[in-house]
Amino acid sequence: MSDLIRSEQRDGILWVSFNRPEKKNAITQQMYRDLTAAFEHAERDSSVAAIVLQGSNDCFTAGNDLHDFLQAGELDENAAPFEFLYTLSRLSVPVVASVDGPAVGIGTTILLHCDLVLAGSNAMLALPFIHLGLVPEAASSQLLPLLCGHLRASELLLLGDTIDATTALNYGLVNKVVDSDQLQAETEKLAARLASKSISSLRATKNLLKQPTEAVADRISREAQVFIKALQSDAAREAIAQKLHKKG
Repeated sequence: MSDLIRSEQRDGILWVSFNRPEKKNAITQQMYRDLTAAFEHAERDSSVAAIVLQGSNDCFTAGNDLHDFLQAGELDENAAPFEFLYTLSRLSVPVVASVDGPAVGIGTTILLHCDLVLAGSNAMLALPFIHLGLVPEAASSQLLPLLCGHLRASELLLLGDTIDATTALNYGLVNKVVDSDQLQAETEKLAARLASKSISSLRATKNLLKQPTEAVADRISREAQVFIKALQSDAAREAIAQKLHKKG
């Protein structure tokens, strides 16, 4: 892994950080490969409760490094950026994004695949694909309307406007906005809360949340199968025993 993506595992959390502040954390092909490797590691490691993705020096990421993309030549769906997006979309590990400063292009569309998003008050989200003669990526043309409605999604994708953290909160793109100087502390608190949960329950719940829409009876059946299996686990038996002991 290059030093442009930093990865550190501690207390049940894999902390993954963009580390190219001199280029506003613009993402290169190699950085995408490093992100994929880090996320795949977390998926395989049953001790990881969650991934936290964050930027550096008050910048999440300025998006793709366009110079690097042009140098890479013709892309196909096996290229590093798309391999990362496929990996991200298939994760059972919960992903938390901690965002401050610019979050441009993929810096915003990646948030649509995260499970919890904290934003600093200085965060600025932008989807400027239209300005570059490009189209949305990372399934944002589908996920964005689901999150904030067709009209707001059209505003963001057809006009390419930049929105601030408060607007992103109102649009449903982030969970919470905190003062930028408190973002790291709030992120660590949230990570600790996740790390205290049953890892198998976290992953199973995320998998249920990511299932396509289906008939209510079918979802009841799907949940029942997972619930029955979870009820037989040591983690559930211990948690239930502790709950009953407290009540007693």
